[in-house]
Amino acid sequence: MVFQEPTLLPWRNVRDNLCLATGVSAQKAEAKLIDVGLKGLGDRFPGQLSLGQQRRLSLARAFVADPQILLMDEPFVSLDEALAEEMMGLFEELRSGTDVATVLVTHVPKEAERLADRILRLEGRPATFR
Repeated sequence: MVFQEPTLLPWRNVRDNLCLATGVSAQKAEAKLIDVGLKGLGDRFPGQLSLGQQRRLSLARAFVADPQILLMDEPFVSLDEALAEEMMGLFEELRSGTDVATVLVTHVPKEAERLADRILRLEGRPATFR
């Protein structure tokens, strides 16, 4: 799962955020950190990372355990356009080597058009409560 905001353990270092959440070895965690551009940052804590780096860590955590299904809830929200483009490219790169089925929730049509094979649009009338 990739959440809207990085849901990282602030009291654990970057490497532990991968290992504890997924059960992978430190060696596999380090390899995934390299894949997402966080080489050499395994001993840092989430609060020492920029928002973009935290998002990279979230993607690393999502892919490191080789999931069959990946749920992504607005993973690029609150990023500027250039960083969102960069993160979408990273996601495409990580996904390209897998058979992971992905459900992406977004309010940004451009993201859906770029990343999706099929787009479902949910809309309706607001609920009325009495």
